[in-house]
Amino acid sequence: MACPICDKPTDPTYRPFCSRRCADIDLGKWLSGSYAIPTNSAEDDDDLAEALLDAAKDKPH
Repeated sequence: MACPICDKPTDPTYRPFCSRRCADIDLGKWLSGSYAIPTNSAEDDDDLAEALLDAAKDKPH
């Protein structure tokens, strides 16, 4: 198996990466949002707002 960052052979200590450096690069990509799945955010925001309103209506006061 090759390191997904640099394609070198993996090191069992850092699997699936070859080194701490590549593991940190991957973590940085996750934290910066580089791996985010693109969506139509306007529709997602509308769906979320509708779900929150429905939940608020169902919640006893």
